[in-house]
Amino acid sequence: MKVYRNEIFEEERALYGSREVKVISCCFDGPADGESALKESTDIRVADSFFNLRYPFWHDTDLTIEGSEMTDKCRAAIWYSKDITINGTKLHGIKALRECSNVEMVNCDIVSPEFGWSVTGISMKDCKAESEYFMMRSKDLTFDNVKLAGKYSFQYITNATFTGCEFNTKDAFWHARDVVVKDSIINGEYLAWYCENVTFENCTIRGTQPLCYCRGLKLINCRMEDADLSFEKSDVDAQIVTSVISIKNPRSGAIRVRSVKEIIRDDPDSKAEIITFD
Repeated sequence: MKVYRNEIFEEERALYGSREVKVISCCFDGPADGESALKESTDIRVADSFFNLRYPFWHDTDLTIEGSEMTDKCRAAIWYSKDITINGTKLHGIKALRECSNVEMVNCDIVSPEFGWSVTGISMKDCKAESEYFMMRSKDLTFDNVKLAGKYSFQYITNATFTGCEFNTKDAFWHARDVVVKDSIINGEYLAWYCENVTFENCTIRGTQPLCYCRGLKLINCRMEDADLSFEKSDVDAQIVTSVISIKNPRSGAIRVRSVKEIIRDDPDSKAEIITFD
């Protein structure tokens, strides 16, 4: 492989169309303000490098990035690429990842609005993220020990598993389909409206008006805190080990709950069974 080490690249398309290269301790920055540094490249290994210019990795294949930094000026860093591994890297530019496939991320720090749109096949482990509209319209997700802060996360996603995660969010999982969330904490209002075939297992759910207008919704051994007006017009099978403030017009199924302070039934189509236990 050709090796670039301790070099500075600032011009437009500095390494455009590269094949089988290593980029080590390099800096993509400078007054020329060039963009698309490694566009249309294949078999690229990047380590300990600094990116302060736009669109460095578009239409790439077989890309590995380790121990690197992409600043807030490194906008739309990785688009239309596939077979990507990112480890120990900061991704701090808006729209950092979009329309990519087969992505593996470990120990990354993400500060990126609109991150991860329309991605197919992404695993994320031991990462933290700040993002609005995080992972929208993506599919085939596997997340383990991911911490997220930001509104409107995981909307319209399909086929996903989340384990040991903590999400501080709002309007999360709207219109999501075929999702399992295990051993996780979800803090946020209006959780998972209009979702289909979503399961929460051994989770803590906090916030007002969760889980409304759902189909095929399951809760297994979950805690619900500060939860009012829950399950409106949802088809649900739930086991909740805490008290719930209020449940409103669940459509069908059964809700087993330790106690509920108020049950609201003002819709004739609300036929779900609500069972309390000690």
